[in-house]
Order: sequence, then C-alpha cells, then structure tokens
Amino acid sequence: MRKKPYHFFEHDRDLVLAEIGKEKLLSALKNMLLVRNLEIRGEAAYQQGKVGGFYHSYMGQEAIQAGCVAAVGVDHWFTTTYRCHALALLLGATPNEIMAELYGKATGNAGGRGGSMHLYAAHLLGGLAIVGGHVPIATGAAFSIKYLKKKDLASFCFLGDGAVVQGAVHESLNIASLWNLPCLYVIENNKWGMGTAVERAVCVEPIAESFAPAYDMKFYTLDGMDFFNCYAGFKEALKEVLATSRPVMIEAVTERFRGHSISDPALYRSKEELARTMQRDPIVLLKDALIGKGMLTEERFKEMDKEQKEIVLAAMKFAEESPDPDPMTLEQGVFAPEEN
Repeated sequence: MRKKPYHFFEHDRDLVLAEIGKEKLLSALKNMLLVRNLEIRGEAAYQQGKVGGFYHSYMGQEAIQAGCVAAVGVDHWFTTTYRCHALALLLGATPNEIMAELYGKATGNAGGRGGSMHLYAAHLLGGLAIVGGHVPIATGAAFSIKYLKKKDLASFCFLGDGAVVQGAVHESLNIASLWNLPCLYVIENNKWGMGTAVERAVCVEPIAESFAPAYDMKFYTLDGMDFFNCYAGFKEALKEVLATSRPVMIEAVTERFRGHSISDPALYRSKEELARTMQRDPIVLLKDALIGKGMLTEERFKEMDKEQKEIVLAAMKFAEESPDPDPMTLEQGVFAPEEN
C-alpha cells in the first residue's frame, strides 16, 4: 500500500472561534451531546431487544456532520449511509420520531418501515443501506441543482472509507466532474470499513488526496475529531463549489468508538488502540476549547449533557408508548397510486 502523511486543512482556531461566536458554538456542542446520548440509549434499547435489524452508531464521529451543518446550514441536499442518526437529528428530525423509528413504531420517522438505517429529514434524501449505492443519488441531486439553476445550493454526500472502492462511486465521481456538478463527496474515514483496516482495503492513503486528482477535483483533508477544523474546511469547500460549480472531495479522518454495528464486538482492534482513540473524543475536545476561552464551565457542560439525556429518555418513553404500525398500511408507499 502507498501511504503518505495526512496534511489537514489549515485554519486559525482563534479566527474560527470568533467567527462562529459563543451562542453557535454552544448550540453545536449541545447537538453533539444530543447525538451521543441518542446513540448510547439507542444502543441500550437494541441490546434489550426493543430495536430490531441493525444499529450503526456514530459515536466518535460527531464533529464531522455537526461541523458541516454548522458551517453550511440546512438548506442544501444531503445524502448519507446507514450510519444516519446524527445527520437526521442535525437536519431537523426530532428525537421522538427517530427513537420511534428505531423501535419500529407507527409514529416513527418512516412510519416504522425503515428502522435504524433509513431516516429522513426535510433536506435529507435518506440514510441508505447499500454500500456506495447512495452516491449516484447524491450526484443526481447535484444534477437537479444545476439543471434548476439553484446557484446557492450544493449536494453533500457522506460515504465511508469502505465505499470508495465501489464501482458506483467511481461512476458518480466521473460524471460529476464531466458535467461540472456542485457535489461535495465527504469520505468519513473511520479506519475500519466493516471490520477490515483501511490500509488493507484501499490501495492508497490519504484517500481524497490520492483519488481526487484522477477526477480533476480539488480535495480537502480534515481532522474529523476537531470540530473547528471540520467547520472551517466545510465552509471553504462549499465556497469553492458554489464559485466553480465543480465537485470536490473531502476526507474527514476519524475513528468510530464502537464496532461496525452494535452486534460487532470489534475484536480486530485492541482495547489499547481504542483507548488512545478515545483520548481525542470530539465532544471533550470542543468542551475543553470552550472552557479554555471562558465560554463554558465544567458545571454547565454537565448540565447540558443531563438536559440532552433527559430529552432522549423522554423520546424512549414516547417510542415505548407509541402504537405498532397497522398491518393494513403495509403496502402503502410500495406502488405508485393509479391515476384517476
């Protein structure tokens, strides 16, 4: 394998801090805490048999999508993988509807039909379960933006390191570059794919730095554990896309705190490796930075965490008390309605 050092996007943290401001930073931290608490309780519900199917936790990666949404807003189009709980929350899906969907209830985000891997929001085209299969959808969204001359919008496509070797991904990258489509392909490199280390699955690293030139794309490499680096990098990348109507490739280097799914014990990495990774918990890094700037206290942080925990516990109660879907509705949404 050909591997080069990572060179992360350069930013001035003090300038980014001043630009974002205290209120927006605290809101971002609160969002990250909400995601973390939802994942912890959702995982517990899965282990108790209340959540079926699969459950893919976003714990450890919160800074990436929180930084993205804080930087670019919620009006663009977004597409992501089955690790979709965080982005759905950030784009406006409520904890109640997400938890109810995890429980398979009628009050869920997709009426109980989608479960953990298929969540939606006003501008989220879906969490999608086929590895790499959502990338053509995101590319199609970028085509629509260009066709409709929406010059202030872009399509954001989040994918994992394990997807970058899929054929549909490369077809999408080729056509996006060929047709000058405003799409940001965000590779969340959490190091492990499903259970195989990235260096055993992808022939070159860094991924974006190596792949993007082949498609005549500009690339950005971000520290996916650092909220400030993600915020600054996404803001600059979007500026580039809107100015040129050209696609870009972003690699956010991170590492998930759980296995591929909750049923995965992650025996392929040692406890020592995981402990080292968790020393750069993105929530703790942001908290410490805000405390260092006098924007937050440890006591207030604990209060915020408790507040988000209570929101999630209330969502679990809502899900528990919600009705199961009526079997008579099973075929709704499967076929297009007949025209009158």
